[in-house]
Amino acid sequence: MNELIRGLRTNRQFAVFTVLALLLLGAAVFAPLLTSYHPIDADLKNAFLPPSAEHLFGTDKLGRDCFSRVLYGARASLASVFLLVGLVFTVGTALGVLSGYLGGRTDAVIMRLADIFISFPGVLLAIAIAGIIGGSMINAVLALTCATWPKYARLSRSLVLKVKQNEYIAAARVNGGTPFHILRRHILPNLLPLLIITAAADIGALMLELSGLSFLGFGTQPPAPEWGAMISEGRQHLQTAPWLMIFPGAAIFISVVIFNLWGDALRDVLDPRDEQA
Repeated sequence: MNELIRGLRTNRQFAVFTVLALLLLGAAVFAPLLTSYHPIDADLKNAFLPPSAEHLFGTDKLGRDCFSRVLYGARASLASVFLLVGLVFTVGTALGVLSGYLGGRTDAVIMRLADIFISFPGVLLAIAIAGIIGGSMINAVLALTCATWPKYARLSRSLVLKVKQNEYIAAARVNGGTPFHILRRHILPNLLPLLIITAAADIGALMLELSGLSFLGFGTQPPAPEWGAMISEGRQHLQTAPWLMIFPGAAIFISVVIFNLWGDALRDVLDPRDEQA
């Protein structure tokens, strides 16, 4: 936390993109205050209205206000990607730490399981899993978690194996440190900065994958607003009502760019190698 506060004060890029990320989150949280339209309420008399002062982003085939749907869609898109990052980070890191620290059969089983998942293309595996368990945002998150956790497991395992070679780990064992104490006090503090940087840098990519699953019908189901699903609905009317794809697509683009650049700036703040340079 101290590093983040210092980074906000000393790293201009990190401060700027932190503010932009907070603005995105604020738009999602305070969506009811930013629009007077409900994202699901239909009004067929106002179908396919172009962008105007009354409807900033136009309306869709059911007369729903697209500006309100983009704002409320930010809730689904951002909440689901943060849930996905949290699950992947927790599951992958936990399994990787156990694998690297315990070794032996535990290491062999976890790594062979990771090899099985890695052997399939990530997005195709997620589509297959989502297709089996059914289309919903929670199922899409679970599907992408299954496809992504091996990356964090392998990374955390390699870091644990490296840290275990240090003399202070042997000294902690000699002094009677329990495995849990050694993991909590000596190993995890050395792993978390790099793993947090990796998770932050993956937010944009995972948002694109979640939107892709929704676009294919495996994520959020209509009529709930979600950016990927909105693009899927709008592609049928690309020539007559292009705003149905332009605005949710722009929302995804802007969000991915902001979180990618924020992740890069966070790396500059937390990467211990930069401090040693």
